[in-house]
Amino acid sequence: MVKEKTAEEIGQIWTQYFATKDTISAVIPAMKFELMQKRAQSCPTFLYALPRAEGYEFFVGQWSSKHLHFTSLINIQTLAENAPSQLILYHYCELQEDKGIVLLTAEMDSTFLGVHEAQCLASQVPLFYATDRLETFGLVETFNHKPDKFKHMSVIAELEHSGLWG
Repeated sequence: MVKEKTAEEIGQIWTQYFATKDTISAVIPAMKFELMQKRAQSCPTFLYALPRAEGYEFFVGQWSSKHLHFTSLINIQTLAENAPSQLILYHYCELQEDKGIVLLTAEMDSTFLGVHEAQCLASQVPLFYATDRLETFGLVETFNHKPDKFKHMSVIAELEHSGLWG
């Protein structure tokens, strides 16, 4: 059934199916996903910021193969390796070669994150991992390879600069 469909048609079906679910989904161009995966191999972890009523809450994103696990920084600080993921992004690559797309959906802890918040975190992944701006990906590299030089406020500054938050 899928083999006869175009990438656009598959993307529409995927998006429509998940539109009624309490989760997020996306259709990612294969080349963008390949760049994110390549960069995730050398820089598997990054700090993401989620705007809250009184400032920001930070989440650590950790790549594990084609999945990206998000855990709140406060949970990591208090629970260490026992900290559960509040959001997991699943990337399905079965159509990557034939159709040039990767399908994404997520599993989320709805007691901790709403769909809008999950979307906010997921939208930051290509911003930092698939960017053409070397300064932006430089933050990811610094976080992974020179953590003593990393400044968490630079994430917020980059998000504000990107226009992702409106």
